[in-house]
Amino acid sequence: MTEHRLRAVHVIGGGLAGSEAAWQIAARGVPVVLHEMRPLRTTAAHKTAALAELVCSNSLRSDDKEHNAVGLLHEEMRRLGSLIMRTADVNQVPAGGALAVDREGFAAAVTAALAAHPLIDIRREEVAGLPPADWHSVIVATGPLTSPALAEAIAKLTGEDALAFFDAIAPIVHRETIDMSRAWLQSRYDKAGPGGSGADYINCPLTREQYDAFVAALLAGDTVAFHDWETPYFDGCLPIEVMAARGRETLRHGPMKPFGLTNPHAPGVKPYAVVQLRQDNRLGTLFNIVGFQTKLKHGEQARLFRTIPGLERAEFARLGGLHRNTFLNAPKLLDGALRLNAEPRLRFAGQITGCEGYVESAAIGLLAGRFAVAEGLGHDLTPPPPTTAHGALLAHITGGHVEIASRAGPASPRSYQPMNVNFGLFPPLTHAVKSESGERLRGTEKALAKKRAISRRALVDLERWIAGDDRAAAAE
Repeated sequence: MTEHRLRAVHVIGGGLAGSEAAWQIAARGVPVVLHEMRPLRTTAAHKTAALAELVCSNSLRSDDKEHNAVGLLHEEMRRLGSLIMRTADVNQVPAGGALAVDREGFAAAVTAALAAHPLIDIRREEVAGLPPADWHSVIVATGPLTSPALAEAIAKLTGEDALAFFDAIAPIVHRETIDMSRAWLQSRYDKAGPGGSGADYINCPLTREQYDAFVAALLAGDTVAFHDWETPYFDGCLPIEVMAARGRETLRHGPMKPFGLTNPHAPGVKPYAVVQLRQDNRLGTLFNIVGFQTKLKHGEQARLFRTIPGLERAEFARLGGLHRNTFLNAPKLLDGALRLNAEPRLRFAGQITGCEGYVESAAIGLLAGRFAVAEGLGHDLTPPPPTTAHGALLAHITGGHVEIASRAGPASPRSYQPMNVNFGLFPPLTHAVKSESGERLRGTEKALAKKRAISRRALVDLERWIAGDDRAAAAE
């Protein structure tokens, strides 16, 4: 390789996307400068200086690679040598069918791995404005909490106002302060999942009267005010009081659903609603209240959440909060390799592109890192097929620059909104799904079989894509 080809790629932002991008670049023998402004400048959501800090839930969601699109994305990332997935697997805590991690252990391990790599230079500094002109290749992975100076510079460069929405984080409770004479341990439908036992969640039951009183108090609660009231929320992370305002039964069919759970303290009596808490650290001393993202003021949170049976004496390690997220109109502003049309040396990754979720952000960081290396070494990297989870997500972000014919279709620049990976982004199967005996399937059995077929097709196509990338790298 020539000295020119070995010039460093600059990655701005040390979240999940930036950390994964830096790892992918360095793993291919190209130097990286990773710029992270914390702890010199903090954000409304971060609490530490660690790289890849998880600011909301500690769950990377379902790890089911056959029936869940995010579980499929997990598996693809593992096969692509993802640092984020490798570290998550090592730091997992019980969470039923989900992959949840010890929050602090996970971030510490990612930070240590990046700091130890000889080709990664971590610089604790803010990039306040557009990167210097002599940075020939830059990945902007500053996430939804991009510093105002950089966000303003990007807006001026593109001539496009960043879209925005508000995101909320859930409270965390000290395990020893939960009354287990009222609560009990059980995963929904006793599902064990990775590293779990089938009894991974703490469940707090509510009667109909208690549920009605809770919803009424929630709607009457004092919330944090913000000026940009017209800015929409992302539906996948709604504050609990916003969900409650959509109808009395909304919470009972959302984060407080009682289905698949049996209260051993009241045999034969089905709870009307259930609040679940999920382990947040490896020691099992902290549990977060699942789905209880909120913009309630802290005093209101403590008062209201202590009305939940089992949490009457709860002590909180962290209360919920609200922060502003920003993202680009990616289908309009980015090309199929995540480069900014107005200045192609700038590539974007993670939540600032409008993907939503920890794993999705890291996956786009993974692709951005690989795209940057391929470009720097003088060969094109064909985007992953849209039949893969990576390809489907990329196609959504870039507005269909990747050839795709999914049910959802490519995102429109006019209506672009953050989205988690889901099977609706994948091209439909070209054949009917049948049973092993050749009979047509119906109902739930058919739906599960279709998901299995889509997932298996994705992994076959991913292996072919990996093999092609490996051949191109070997030739180079």
